[in-house]
Amino acid sequence: MNIEPTQLPKLTDDYFLIDSHCHLDMDVYQDDLDTLLEQAYRNHIRAIISVGIDEKSSRHAISLAARYNMVKATIGVHPHDVANIQPQTLDTLATLAEENSKHIVGYGEIGLDYVKNYTAPEIQRTHFRSQLSLAKDLKLPVIIHDREAHEDTLRILLEAAPYEYGGVMHCFSGDMTLARQVLELGFHISIPGVVTFKNAPELQEVARQAPLTSLLLETDGPFLSPVPRRGKRNEPTFLLYTAKMIAVLRDIPINEVARQTSSNAMRLFRLPSTLIDVKK
Repeated sequence: MNIEPTQLPKLTDDYFLIDSHCHLDMDVYQDDLDTLLEQAYRNHIRAIISVGIDEKSSRHAISLAARYNMVKATIGVHPHDVANIQPQTLDTLATLAEENSKHIVGYGEIGLDYVKNYTAPEIQRTHFRSQLSLAKDLKLPVIIHDREAHEDTLRILLEAAPYEYGGVMHCFSGDMTLARQVLELGFHISIPGVVTFKNAPELQEVARQAPLTSLLLETDGPFLSPVPRRGKRNEPTFLLYTAKMIAVLRDIPINEVARQTSSNAMRLFRLPSTLIDVKK
């Protein structure tokens, strides 16, 4: 990708991007959040989904969505944290969903992580199943975390199928074979800034081959900043680098990547069409 480090890719005025997965509640954003969101809006980012990873962050995401028109929230408990789930936790999340339905657009991130193993795998699997069930009860699409747990993640997803309200494999880390299996579930695949890394040929192949109608874009901010911002705090504006890389890989205009991936996100998360006209 021939982009100078200081050159941010541009969209024309009729196009916009949606950051389908960011953690705006994290401390690293709190000192300059207003400025960060203003910059994102100036660069055609029209919606940012702030993703819950436990009860506290889910509440924070909801509060951000209530404060900023361009922010939407999800709720859920990350596989790192499911050992801390109490008997009342899922009931609390269900109540949050019912009381804040205008702000909450998905359930997750949930799933399995066999890299960090902060929680024993069997406990992760138990709570993955229980949260998939709750997401269905709440009629919300699911946001799936899967790190080196492809076989178990897919098996549990298949057991719980079908997914009337859809879902997305967040920060996709598999190959095209796994991508096809995910797509057969009716899920979307979310492409992070990792696609700009030189050592990510499998993800680049997925970004090239998977149907554009099934792709979402995400920062996973503050993590995984794309080249040329790698190593720095990731921000919604940097989604433009990811979009540009996908455009290069597919040999299509960046505007087309923006148009289709934003349409996909709006459909999956049932975002209002008026969103594109809403200020920060």
